[in-house]
Amino acid sequence: MKIHEVVKYPEPVLAKRATEVTEFDAKLAKLVDEMFDSMYAAQGIGLAAPQIAISKRITVIDVSFKERPEEKLALINPVIVEQEGRQVEEEGCLSLPEIREKVVRAEWVKVKAQNVKGEWFEVEGTELLARALQHEIDHLDGVLFIDRISRLKRELVMRKIKKLQKNGEW
Repeated sequence: MKIHEVVKYPEPVLAKRATEVTEFDAKLAKLVDEMFDSMYAAQGIGLAAPQIAISKRITVIDVSFKERPEEKLALINPVIVEQEGRQVEEEGCLSLPEIREKVVRAEWVKVKAQNVKGEWFEVEGTELLARALQHEIDHLDGVLFIDRISRLKRELVMRKIKKLQKNGEW
């Protein structure tokens, strides 16, 4: 199985809306499997296709990190259809290594998506799963979690990234 490299901010693919998936074939199923493997290799609990430089509306999530395989989610063309409440927790991102900030998200979400066969389904999540769903769907819309923090905090993050880039660590 191929492990894809996770692209880092400010890679342009991370800032644009990904295209809808229209072909549900063996190639898509293989890509989803590779995305799970790539996510695990990078020590993540979620990965969106744009993070591996593929501008398609595909994301994989496993908040248990392999402990409960039955809870693994592959979401094709996902859309948040309902949300409620408010939670504020620290988030990180595989495309922004070493950056963590508190982000406001909905406490509960309902998402409608397609599976690798193209069949529609719904999934509901609270707490960490709700956060992961929102974070990964944001990626598909070209939004990073740093776009959801205050301008001052974002400027501090940008300075940190520039320093890491200058030192060849980014």
